Amino acid sequence: MTKQLFRSRTNKVFAGVMGGLGEYFDVDPAAIRLIYTILTVFTGFVPGIITYVFAILIVPSRPTVVSAEHVTGVKDDSGAV
Repeated sequence: MTKQLFRSRTNKVFAGVMGGLGEYFDVDPAAIRLIYTILTVFTGFVPGIITYVFAILIVPSRPTVVSAEHVTGVKDDSGAV
């Protein structure tokens, strides 16, 4: 299966962009947030803010997983966990 970049639904502070990058690269999102914040401060804020807004618009949100029971209304009795 191909690896895809999504905004995180669970590991987010604002929009999930940094959490999604952390999940994609298998890195702690706090480290990515720290590096991004430092770069944003040292570049004068505007480029970092514009980049983040573009990332929110470009990177899709992770699709919601829907159970088969929810879609069909039939409970799965296969015993799978």
